[in-house]
Order: sequence, then structure tokens, then C-alpha cells
Amino acid sequence: MTQTNAAADLSRKEARSQEPPAVQLRQVEKSYGPVHVLRKIDLAVGRAERVVLIGASGSGKSTLLRVVAGLEQIQAGEVHVDGSPIQIGRPKRDSLVKSSRSAGARAEIGMVFQQFNLFPNMSAIENVCLALRLVRGMTRPEAKAIGEQMLERVGLLDHRNAAPQTLSGGQKQRVAIARALAMRPRIMLFDEATSALDPELVGEVLDVMRELADEGMTMMIVTHEMRFARDVASRIVFMDQGTIVEQGIPEAVLTNPQHERTKTFLHRVLDH
Repeated sequence: MTQTNAAADLSRKEARSQEPPAVQLRQVEKSYGPVHVLRKIDLAVGRAERVVLIGASGSGKSTLLRVVAGLEQIQAGEVHVDGSPIQIGRPKRDSLVKSSRSAGARAEIGMVFQQFNLFPNMSAIENVCLALRLVRGMTRPEAKAIGEQMLERVGLLDHRNAAPQTLSGGQKQRVAIARALAMRPRIMLFDEATSALDPELVGEVLDVMRELADEGMTMMIVTHEMRFARDVASRIVFMDQGTIVEQGIPEAVLTNPQHERTKTFLHRVLDH
């Protein structure tokens, strides 16, 4: 490497190190009435990082994703996306939470849920295009062109005119992923995207998620698929009772957990 190229590479690394995290949560608290779901959560997700959240049902994983997506209001703390606040606990009327900057940050996020949530009276392509037209204000031809690109990306272009009820569960979830990707998000959230699928259909959805990871998409993933977590995650976060108990690279967390609660959980899920 020449001295000039080395200097340029160092400059790019320094620039990336000075950028804010893609997602940052500081002392986040979330309750549903008397039930404390998230407790003083501190978490930063770097750009192109794949953070996989694991833990027992009710540990707060899905709620954390919904908070990042702006679907749940927090009681305390702060949530930032690309350096812009999208959530501030107990906001005032003129809070930044309601600012256009916050709305722009939220637009950077795509989310795929456990349930597919496709409109049954619309074809696959119509489901993908709907938000492009209503939110982005695109014409039908513009939205259709992007919709077809996204369906091709998830291997379903030949099914673009199919009704959801004619698709398998795996195909429906891939349409849901195409719908999220059509909005050109910089961050993708997956909330147990394969848990509603028959076992033989899980692989086709995980393959799409692996491709996104390989392309450098910033991802936060809630999953019980431990093999997938080991293969894809740059970091695994174990949650229990609304707190982050342990986190680290997959090999460290999955093969040499340090906390007893992590050991108990992994012993239960890895032995089945």
C-alpha cells in the first residue's frame, strides 16, 4: 500500500470513528403500568453491526426493538438514531421527539414483525408499493419499479401478482422484508421473523437476512435461532427481566458465558 493510500484509509477510519452510533439507547426505562419491562438500558449499535438479542420470552427484547422503531413511548432515558433523538423520556410539548429531525431519523428504520401483516386484498407487489405511494408520495410506476426490485431481491418477482393467501408462510415473510426494504432503510429490525413459520420454511427467510448482513446492513435481531445468531451476529446481547445481563462476540457469549442466568438460558435452548 502506498503512503498516500495508507493515509486515505486512515482518514476514512478516523471519520467513521467520529460518526455517532447508528442506534444508541441511554438509561432507557419502559413500563406498562406496574410492569417494568426495560430497566436502565444502555446500548450502542455501530454502523453495519449485527446485534442479536436473545433471552427468554418476556425479557424485554421485542419491547426494546419497538422502542427503537418509535412504536412505544419510554418513561425515561433517550434513544438516538444516527445522532438524532427519536425518544426522550417524559418529553415536553416542544420536545425534539416531535421534531422533523426525529421523524427523519425514524424513516431510516425498517421493521419486520413475527406476523406478516400483509393486506389480504392486495397482491404482493401492491403490499410492497403501498407505503412508497402513501408515505413517499411516489407515482404508481415509480413505486412499482422499486417494488419489483425488492421482490426480485428476496426471490419473489415471479410471485408479484400473487394474493397473500396463495403464498407460503416463508414467502409472506419475504414479501414483508421486501416491503421494509423498499423504504430504503439504513437500519433493519427483525422481531422473531421466523418464529411463526413451519421449520422447513425458516431457512428461506434466514437466507435473505444473511444476505442483508453480508451487504453491510445495520441490523438488530430478536431470534431463538442460535445457529443463525452464531453465524450472523457481530455481537450477541443476552437480556433477562428487562436488563442487559451479558453481551459480547458470539463465540464468547454462546460457548463461554460469564453470568449464571446466561448459562441457564443457553443450557435450556441449546440442549433442545
